[in-house]
Amino acid sequence: MAQVLNELMERGYIKQFTHENETRELLEKEKITFYIGFDPTADSLHVGHFIAMMFMAHMQRAGHRPIALIGGGTAMVGDPSGKTDMRKMLTKEQIQHNVDCIKKQMEKFIDFSEGKAILANNADWLLNLNYVDFLREVGTHFSVNRMLTAECFKQRLEKGLSFLEFNYMLMQGYDFYELNQKYDCKMQLGGDDQWSNMIAGVELIRRKSQKDSFAMTCTLLTNSEGKKMGKTENGALWLDPEKTSPYDFYQYWRNVGDADVEKCLALLTFLPMDEVRRLGALKDSAINDAKKVLAFEVTKLIHGEEEAAKAQSAAEALFGAGSDMSNVPTVTVTREKLGVSLLDVLAETAIIPSKAEGKRLVQQGGLSVNGEKVTDFKRELTEEDFKDGAALIKRGKKNYNKIELA
Repeated sequence: MAQVLNELMERGYIKQFTHENETRELLEKEKITFYIGFDPTADSLHVGHFIAMMFMAHMQRAGHRPIALIGGGTAMVGDPSGKTDMRKMLTKEQIQHNVDCIKKQMEKFIDFSEGKAILANNADWLLNLNYVDFLREVGTHFSVNRMLTAECFKQRLEKGLSFLEFNYMLMQGYDFYELNQKYDCKMQLGGDDQWSNMIAGVELIRRKSQKDSFAMTCTLLTNSEGKKMGKTENGALWLDPEKTSPYDFYQYWRNVGDADVEKCLALLTFLPMDEVRRLGALKDSAINDAKKVLAFEVTKLIHGEEEAAKAQSAAEALFGAGSDMSNVPTVTVTREKLGVSLLDVLAETAIIPSKAEGKRLVQQGGLSVNGEKVTDFKRELTEEDFKDGAALIKRGKKNYNKIELA
């Protein structure tokens, strides 16, 4: 079973261990219960969470039992890690809505049948805690001096760190302790930006229960320049098809940089590493074949094979020899929109994130209708735009949408 650790390391997942030799020994001799936490700060997971779920899926396939922990309690506070400002405070109702949405997404990746995995919500224990008891039982095990040296707090100290957020590390540490007590959970996995919080949980269990506990982090999804991947002109690359269409999702991976193809194939697909290396070694125009495989495989995992095939078909129709335009993302407007500003219509239908972004595209020559560049901010949507049944909108080099009249 330690073979899974070798596989994770070969694929580039593992960044740090709290106890590398002991972790390897543990995975060699038994099937363990481990957890990864996801705070429901939005009503959908994004591609940054996807790498964590792949991490979890590899472990489950090797026979270990995952706990997918939804942070219904910790989301009430907000994680300061990687943030320059305090997160927006969410209401209990917003958090519960987000929890319900995220649960449905997780069930696509993790097998929760017959006790093979556990879905837990830390609101079940955190929201009922007595604060004074919590300070006495948990707070005594944490050194403020040491906490202030943690990376997740360092960058916030200059701009201001609220006492609310300062409690987050204790709460996440307590999550691990609670899961250890309830499910014999021995390991926490997570993104490398959670390292300080994960150490807190490991040390709390070892001090409070005198039990062995472990943590290992996975690399964050960054490109060859070290910048986080998953950002689009419309914001995050969401896993919810209503927020990021399967076509746009497919196109994102189809257009990644040549230097990032092998890394993405290793981290975000289940293709054997021999095939990953073969595809990653392709050069010049041949690397496009590897990008097509990457886009199809990742889209298939998130949206299913049928949607991946549709996205592939739409891309081929626009950029290849295909002619089937039926799968290009399409919106429908009423005839009342004829004579209305094109930028207003595009913003209202979410083809562009805002009118300001539309003006930027026009200034840069990056917006066209039916192959004709838009040069006037005041250009209106006209009947003439629909002479072929639909208006084909192109944004930038490779983003297409169709507008049809109702």
